[in-house]
Amino acid sequence: MTKAQSVQERGFWTDTGKTGITAWIFSTDHKRIGLLYFYSVLTFFLVGVLLGLLMRLELMAPGRDIMGPQAYNALFTLHGVVMIFLFIIPGIPGAFGNLVMPIQIGAPDVSFPRLNLFSWWLYVIGTLLVLTSLFTGGGAPDTGWTFYVPFSAKSATNVSLALFGVFVLGFSSILTGLNFVTTIHRLKAEGMTWNRIPLFSWSLYATAWVQILATPILGITLVLVIAERMLGTGLFDAARGGDPIMFQHLFWIYSHPAVYIMILPAMGIISDIIPVFSRKPIFGYKMIAFSSLAIAAAGSLVWGHHMFTTGMSDTAVLVFSFLTFIVAIPSAIKVFNWVSTMYKGSITLDPPMLFALSFILLFSIGGLTGLVLGAPATDVHVHDTYFVVGHFHYVMFGGTGFAFFAAMHYWLPKFYGRMYRKGPAVVSWVLMFVGFNVLYMSMKVLGMRGMPRRYYDYLPEFANLNMVATVGSWILALGLIIMLVNLFKGLYSGEPFTGNPWGGASLEWSTCTPPPTLNFNSTPVVTHGPYDFKALASDTPDYLKDERRVP
Repeated sequence: MTKAQSVQERGFWTDTGKTGITAWIFSTDHKRIGLLYFYSVLTFFLVGVLLGLLMRLELMAPGRDIMGPQAYNALFTLHGVVMIFLFIIPGIPGAFGNLVMPIQIGAPDVSFPRLNLFSWWLYVIGTLLVLTSLFTGGGAPDTGWTFYVPFSAKSATNVSLALFGVFVLGFSSILTGLNFVTTIHRLKAEGMTWNRIPLFSWSLYATAWVQILATPILGITLVLVIAERMLGTGLFDAARGGDPIMFQHLFWIYSHPAVYIMILPAMGIISDIIPVFSRKPIFGYKMIAFSSLAIAAAGSLVWGHHMFTTGMSDTAVLVFSFLTFIVAIPSAIKVFNWVSTMYKGSITLDPPMLFALSFILLFSIGGLTGLVLGAPATDVHVHDTYFVVGHFHYVMFGGTGFAFFAAMHYWLPKFYGRMYRKGPAVVSWVLMFVGFNVLYMSMKVLGMRGMPRRYYDYLPEFANLNMVATVGSWILALGLIIMLVNLFKGLYSGEPFTGNPWGGASLEWSTCTPPPTLNFNSTPVVTHGPYDFKALASDTPDYLKDERRVP
């Protein structure tokens, strides 16, 4: 046996010539890069959670509690930037896209391994620039994560460095998208037709095109704001012939498609988990796959619904409202197909399935309340209120966040070869689900009652619901702590296993646990679809069959 074969069979954890941290930060193995992304985005998720808890403490009662208005402005700006640009956008594609997608399509790695590593380095560099902006220049930016002009062009805080950091993060996103599109087109295994690609990989494919086509618009926009601040170009200054509304158009031309960069991979995770824990093939495979492309396309045309109160023409309002309702159709197709997959299925309520079911409910609530914002007559009343904050978190945290947690419980044991405890995982899910709804449903009601967002203080009539929301944040945080402690304790010291604990039929479950360096000990040949459980039962060796080892 050659040294290369020995390394291959022992798995990707095996040292391949480098030692210590250099074996990771200079590795071109997509699995190691995926774990680098995972630990990075999870760290910043926890930072964002801490910032959110501090905001809720300030809003627990009227008046000043723990900070003043300037500190609060900087805090919610940092919370938004961290959660959007450092966690939600890179989270699933960077972490689980890198970990799982190449194995799902039978590839030994991504098409451009060094470019893949470079994209992670750009993520790190962009993050360091954003963090440096907090402690240099005029201090932490206080503009909100949207960086709206004219305030962002005139604020004395260190906005320019934060903008440049987000600009670098955008390049990381573009390179990841290029790599994934090329990998899916060029490196599919023999027999892996477009009708056999797992739906998670399909969702990454649709997302990658949005990353490639939409992200450059954000980069250009941020550079223009930097030029406005440093050179006084006046492009967004109405007093000098510019137009601040143009910034909103440019920003949302990227940022609304970015919502689908955040949610499409999450939908792919749910599409992979639901069939496995229902023991049924996915209902309407082609419609789910095509609806991902439809969401990516239609979602790029609806940015104007963020701007109904800016004085748009009636024609523009009508068109953007119509397109907003149109984009809800492919999302509804997915929800219908997920529920239909479970119909008469043999459902197992293991932790990944519980988080997936939570996703369906919370995302549906967020999507339906989004139609309130897509209708001009109702949007005028709730625009810039806490209703928008509640809606956004139902889609992003209740959607992408819970899908991220589902992926953690579903796929991470495969890469560590150890299983977490089921009991504490269920307890954490209950606490998170209850805490989430107490927190963000309270925000929706506050918005309906007229409480504006981004204020560090509020009128006394909003006090009771703000206290309820703050208590909900404590319950949610407790659930998060229990989940992470249980998960990582299990991954590092839990019961070892070598088989297929969930009974999945896609390719990542047909290779060794943990996967070898080049993913497969022999070149895979795909003979059935990713949700064909009957084929799995008939042509899979005994040690790869359904082996439910969850204690």
